[in-house]
Amino acid sequence: MSSIQTLAEKNQNPVADSSDNTKDRISIAYSQTRVHTPDQQLLKQNRIISAFPHGKWLESYRMLRTRCLQSMDAMDWKTLAITSTSAQTGTSLTAANLAISIAMELDRTALLVDANFLNPTINTLFGIQADKGLSDYLLHDTEISTMLINPGIDRLVILPTGQPMFNSTEMLHSPKMVRLVNELRSRYPSRMIIFDMPPILSQDDTLGFSPYVDCVLLVIDEGRTKTDELKHAANLLKDINVLGTVFNKSTDHKIRFDS
Repeated sequence: MSSIQTLAEKNQNPVADSSDNTKDRISIAYSQTRVHTPDQQLLKQNRIISAFPHGKWLESYRMLRTRCLQSMDAMDWKTLAITSTSAQTGTSLTAANLAISIAMELDRTALLVDANFLNPTINTLFGIQADKGLSDYLLHDTEISTMLINPGIDRLVILPTGQPMFNSTEMLHSPKMVRLVNELRSRYPSRMIIFDMPPILSQDDTLGFSPYVDCVLLVIDEGRTKTDELKHAANLLKDINVLGTVFNKSTDHKIRFDS
């Protein structure tokens, strides 16, 4: 997508492949975090890569992970929002599988935050039942650590959306949310934080929130996303650090990443 120039493109310093970095394996004991044991058949049905130990599907997401981490590490970025131009482009699946891929790295941890109050999907993908989440922190000061869920995958935790919010746009760029993002970024130096966001053209949540994360990844449905939608999204994101675009559901049946 040539109309979007990313900050990562401007950095010419070579970065070592993160998949070769095995310096210190991070081991986590989930004392407060609820551990969910997912149904493997459901994961396969929902195309969650932890259910597929081999194959092109897994390798495509590993490649996406490596490309993203190379660019983010070069800029010392820790927070990433994933969005699309319209619904049903695979944004939540991309966010979930990218988070899993990052957690596969022995020296990294990943936090996946479902911030799509319009259509929360992360719980459904993993078969998680949760009635509390991000909105409960924003509305009621519920402690984040009490709402994190480990989906049976080492080094990965999920923060669900929680209860619906009619004013999600205002809450997502409130000072309280900004403090949370900054705290998450600084507290865990090895953690990458991924926010699953609603489509940028559907409501103002993503556009209002995007200045508070380090960068944005745009998911494109190669068979459905229209050129005018891409141009509109590019215009909205012109002042935002765009990491790149992911071509989901591509004709070659692979996940493609363009920076």
